[in-house]
Amino acid sequence: MLRLEKIGKTYRMGDLVVPVLRGIDLTILRGDYIAIMGASGSGKSTLMNILGCLEQPSEGHYYFDARDITKIADDERTDLRNYRIGFVFQQFNLLPRLTALQNVMLPMVYAGYARGERRQRAQRMLVDVGLADRMANLPSQLSGGQQQRVAIARALVNQPDLVLADEPTGALDSRTGEEVMDLVSGLHQSGITIVLVTHDSGVAACTQRIIRLQDGRIIADG
Repeated sequence: MLRLEKIGKTYRMGDLVVPVLRGIDLTILRGDYIAIMGASGSGKSTLMNILGCLEQPSEGHYYFDARDITKIADDERTDLRNYRIGFVFQQFNLLPRLTALQNVMLPMVYAGYARGERRQRAQRMLVDVGLADRMANLPSQLSGGQQQRVAIARALVNQPDLVLADEPTGALDSRTGEEVMDLVSGLHQSGITIVLVTHDSGVAACTQRIIRLQDGRIIADG
């Protein structure tokens, strides 16, 4: 499904050159459930951003279903993010003035779905994540776990092939984090490919494969 070949990423700060990723070779198969781990500054978030087509590598090639993402136009990458990839973030990234239902509907606006279909699909997703009675609530009226469930519903509403989760339990207490990981593991069992970044070895233990980064390089994969 995904293949990275000799991926490098370098940032320039004036005359200073900062290498963040160095020669990353990685293959992710359809249906994989993967944790990416490493110390702060190891390159985890940058690697996640490249997988999610949010950033372009400085060198190397990234293939998504055999398409070289490093060679396609910006609008094609945008379509790929909208239709094929769902994102879940540590801080939920919900819009505070929109209800849970409206937040879940938002990706479908950009994808061009009709309003009636947007509403029906968003309602089904919120039922699926256990929030049938919270659709009209604003984020401020929801617990952290409930907000993350809304974020997961939003990530799934366009039926993506790949879900990328950046520290999905980082802002939650341990019990709520376990509930969210049970939900994420259930998504994987339904056939969705999931890649998550985490510092938590307990979260990583829920996955089938752990990739460890150090100084921008993969030092373990198993």
